[in-house]
Amino acid sequence: MEDPTKVFGPARIVALALIGVVALGLAYLQFKPASDPVSVPSGARAGQLQLHSCHYATAKGSYAADCGTLVVRENRHNADSRLIALPVTRIRARTASSSVPIFRLQGGPGITNMSFEDASRFADKRDVVLVGYRGIDGSSRLDCREVVSARKHSPDFLSEKSLRADSAAFKACAHRLQNDGVDLAGYTLPERVDDLDAARRALGYQRIDLLSESAGTRTAMIYAWRYPKRIHRSVMIGANPPGHFLWDARTTGEQIRRYAALCAKDASCQSRTSDLVASIHSSYENLPGHFWFLPIKKGNVKVGAFFGLMNATPDAGPLSGPLTIDTLLSAGKGDGSGAWLLSLMAQLVFPDVQVWGDVASVGRSDAAHARRLFATQADRGSVIGSPATDFIWGDGRLIDSWPANPDENQYTRVQDSSVETLLIGGNLDFATPPQWATRELLPHLPNGRQVVLKNLGHTDDIWAYEPAASSRLINTYFDSGRVDTSLYKQASVDFTPSFSQGAIAKIILAVMLTLAVFAVLSLLWLPFRLRRRGAFGAKSSGALRSLYAVLLGLGGWFVGALIVLTAWPTLPLDDEVLALVSVGIPVGLGIYWASARPTDPERSRIVRFVATSVGAVLGAWLGYQVSSGLFALVTAILGAVAGANLVVLGLDISRDRAARKRAEPVGDAVPALEAQ
Repeated sequence: MEDPTKVFGPARIVALALIGVVALGLAYLQFKPASDPVSVPSGARAGQLQLHSCHYATAKGSYAADCGTLVVRENRHNADSRLIALPVTRIRARTASSSVPIFRLQGGPGITNMSFEDASRFADKRDVVLVGYRGIDGSSRLDCREVVSARKHSPDFLSEKSLRADSAAFKACAHRLQNDGVDLAGYTLPERVDDLDAARRALGYQRIDLLSESAGTRTAMIYAWRYPKRIHRSVMIGANPPGHFLWDARTTGEQIRRYAALCAKDASCQSRTSDLVASIHSSYENLPGHFWFLPIKKGNVKVGAFFGLMNATPDAGPLSGPLTIDTLLSAGKGDGSGAWLLSLMAQLVFPDVQVWGDVASVGRSDAAHARRLFATQADRGSVIGSPATDFIWGDGRLIDSWPANPDENQYTRVQDSSVETLLIGGNLDFATPPQWATRELLPHLPNGRQVVLKNLGHTDDIWAYEPAASSRLINTYFDSGRVDTSLYKQASVDFTPSFSQGAIAKIILAVMLTLAVFAVLSLLWLPFRLRRRGAFGAKSSGALRSLYAVLLGLGGWFVGALIVLTAWPTLPLDDEVLALVSVGIPVGLGIYWASARPTDPERSRIVRFVATSVGAVLGAWLGYQVSSGLFALVTAILGAVAGANLVVLGLDISRDRAARKRAEPVGDAVPALEAQ
């Protein structure tokens, strides 16, 4: 134990320093300077662009760039409309004699247009320009916290209750935004196209190339239809013609049959099923209800599986076609592990992955198509139905939950375009199947070409698979109009992934159970050990109050998470109360028992118990506030450990100071004794 005559010994100084480091780290997260918010400069006018030198991070390092703000009207149909600001970044070409600049258009909808690490593939010879999407990147953002909350609290994404809640949330969000002064009529794809053209003019470009993907290709199409003379060439990856912000069950069935044809030629896949289409259909209809004791949200699985089927290569991560097919085949045999992982991932990721107000606004471009689809219910039961369409559109309710806009009926059909256009797609793409472009878009492109890459899926596959090949294909086309696929080697689909979604699920559950049991047993053992053998020594106490306490916090949260997953499926795993209770209580108890002295008076022990518990919960709360999502769990644990230890150190320092005072001579007592 510390020498009572030495209040600030080395151990306490180190402990206070560590607590200070944690506190400074949390304070930095809370008060760190955010990137400059996009705002309308004072005295600005529509069309004004202000730029300054900056650098842009790419896959090949930092590139010199110009960053700034473009000012535009929120609604160009209204001369009195307010001004909004959009970020603009121009990644500068590394050669003096640069080619036609590229304007990049990200997919989505509801995803930023300002992130493009692959810009380095094109910026050696040409400028690459990113113009922020209105409603996402600019001074006015269509955040729908109501929709995020509804989906985080969903009992099942495709349940009637959830779909109605989503519809009400979209309607409430629209009303709130309008009451805040947002003119939702201005958040349309034609307005977005005019933003791009305003940036083109302000940057001084006569003609530009367009590089778009997925939902961004719709913006590229409208640009070509509105301003064909301003576009040099256009490359669309995963083309999305009008009407296809929805997925129809018939086309999804076609894509599943493509996988089935590959499965029939693969020995490992054929050994698991003689008819992949029938097996997937059966699995969808008869998903397991549980993985061990953990319930599975079947609607979440269906939505997650659809998005998981979009990409065909391992580069897409744990959500890829072969992995998802493996999960569905296993589910058909009663193994719900992979299905549970899909359910959990969907619940954690989907509510926050998009800006839902932008999804609704852009989705209005296909409102007429949606009305027809949901009115006829055409072929909705084919193989797996239309789970993603039902989820995004709330089973059709989104049509009436978000206000119409004056532009939504302007581009409901494909128009002819003489712009030189290259369409690139993967034949296993579930999001934007290339047959859409072949049947509906290519006939209207007299100067159009199409490349369909075998055994590849959506855009992530196109970018990640043989990047040198895709770079040559796109750069050559922009340079000369030629189609060069010479570097491509045909991809193969691996139906025997080395690591399955089910294996990942079992590892996650094993870790959760191990740490949960560790936390429970620790909280039983610590008081027992304290009663039997007395207070812990200085080194043991220090270890228990630091790293051990962090594990207690994590294990405690796993206990809470397992209870929530089992008994309260509508409570989000990043819920604040869950974090405070499941982290603060075990950390507070653990640090109390690690620092307590059975010989202390009962009142002192009660004060220490209460103060340590309060310090842990308060520290967890402060840590939770500085972050978001599941990362807030990490900061909550660090905050709880720091808070409880700070209280313990304060109590110990106060106690030792009092003991030191009692040990000091009082007044002239000693000299008086000597005189006698």
